[in-house]
Amino acid sequence: MRRLAYEASDAGLLSPELAAGIRRVKGAKQLGVRLGNWLTAEQSRALAEAPEADTLRGKRDRGLLAVLLGCGLRRSEVVHLTVAHLQRREDHWAIVDLVGKGGHVRTVPVPDWVKSRVDDWMKASGTESGCLFRSINKRGIVWGNGLTEKVVWYVVKNFAKTVGIERVASHDLRRTCARLCHVAGGELEQIQLLLGHVSVQTTERYLGCKQKIQGTVNDCIGIEPQRQA
Repeated sequence: MRRLAYEASDAGLLSPELAAGIRRVKGAKQLGVRLGNWLTAEQSRALAEAPEADTLRGKRDRGLLAVLLGCGLRRSEVVHLTVAHLQRREDHWAIVDLVGKGGHVRTVPVPDWVKSRVDDWMKASGTESGCLFRSINKRGIVWGNGLTEKVVWYVVKNFAKTVGIERVASHDLRRTCARLCHVAGGELEQIQLLLGHVSVQTTERYLGCKQKIQGTVNDCIGIEPQRQA
C-alpha cells in the first residue's frame, strides 16, 4: 500500500501530503513467522566446495552454487541467466540488465572467484552463447537449451545434505549472501541494489541482524571525549 501511494503521488493522483501520511503508517507486526535460514561463512564455503571439481556436472554445480552464494540471485534468475549477461563494467565483471522479480532490471557485480567457477564450466561444456547453465544427462553430456528451477533446488538440497547442512533452500543462499555482505561492511543501500529490492525494509529482513550489546556500533563513532593523559 505504501509503495502504491508513492507511485500515485508521482503520477499526480495523490497529493504529496496525503501520500506521505500513508507511507508513515506502520505495517502490522508478523509474529512467529520464520523468514528463513542463514549459513555461516564456513558453511557457505563448504557448500560451494562440495561438488567435484574434475567432472562436467561438478563444474556446473560449482558455478551454480557460486552464483547463488556470491551474487545473491533468485532461483528463477539463475535459470534465465545467459552468457550475454556477463559483461565488463568499470574493470569488473557483472551480470548486466538482469530482469528480476516484478520486471525490475538491475546490474549485479560478479566476484572474481565466482567468475572463475563460471569460466571453468563454460570451457568444459563449450557454452559460448544462450543460457549459461545447461542440463546434463545420465551419460554426463550437456543437452537442452537451459535448466529448470527444480534442478537448482535439487543441487542446493543435495550438496547441503552432503556437507551436513539441514533445512536449507536455494533462497536461503540469497539471504546468506546479503548477511555476509553486511558482516563484511557492505552498505545497506548497496546490498539493496545487489538484491534488487524495491524497499530497503525488505533488505533489512534479509540481513536477519540481531542487536549486539558488547562491541556495539555506537561505542566508537569519533565523537568520544579524549582521555586525559
